[in-house]
Amino acid sequence: MSIRRSTKSRRAVAAVSLAAALALAVAGCGADGGEKTNDAGSSPSSAPPQSSDGDKGDKQEDTAAGDNVDPNVKLAEVKGDGLTLIVNQVKRDSGGFVTVQGEIKNESGQTRNTSSWAGTESSIVAKNPNSVAGATLVDKAGKKRYYVLRDTENRCLCTTSIPPLLAGKTIPVFMQFPAPPSTTTEVDFTLPTFATASLKISG
Repeated sequence: MSIRRSTKSRRAVAAVSLAAALALAVAGCGADGGEKTNDAGSSPSSAPPQSSDGDKGDKQEDTAAGDNVDPNVKLAEVKGDGLTLIVNQVKRDSGGFVTVQGEIKNESGQTRNTSSWAGTESSIVAKNPNSVAGATLVDKAGKKRYYVLRDTENRCLCTTSIPPLLAGKTIPVFMQFPAPPSTTTEVDFTLPTFATASLKISG
């Protein structure tokens, strides 16, 4: 009887231990298999925070700059002060604006200042130093000039905070403008210190 009881006791202990181990394993799998969080601690399926007018410009800049632009496509190439501006894309979007994207190369042997590209409008320059906020589009057929879009705080929807451009370096740039009428397919584009380029609008 004592041997039989001892065997039963050992079996009971083993069964309890096995059950506990399984419970821990299941709990561990549940923790690893659940929805992972990002660095900010929020679920990737969570809705993004709503932006206010104050950060609309920054958000729009990120969106446009992230578009896939083929650097091998050259719609225009203009010179100015030892620099070359290459336009890769001029796209009309459904939101009622036109986005111009390209790059600026410093082909001179000296560092070039970028402050002139912000234009001469003091309220814009103050909010967008070292930017391309001075760019314009001209619809010659419609006899209208379009300036870079800006938010309620005069921050442009364009590339900003551009450092002095070192010799041999290239920077990507973008600018967003109100869209001309759909019948307008070609505009003149100007950025201070560069020659004027004729651009065809796609989209």
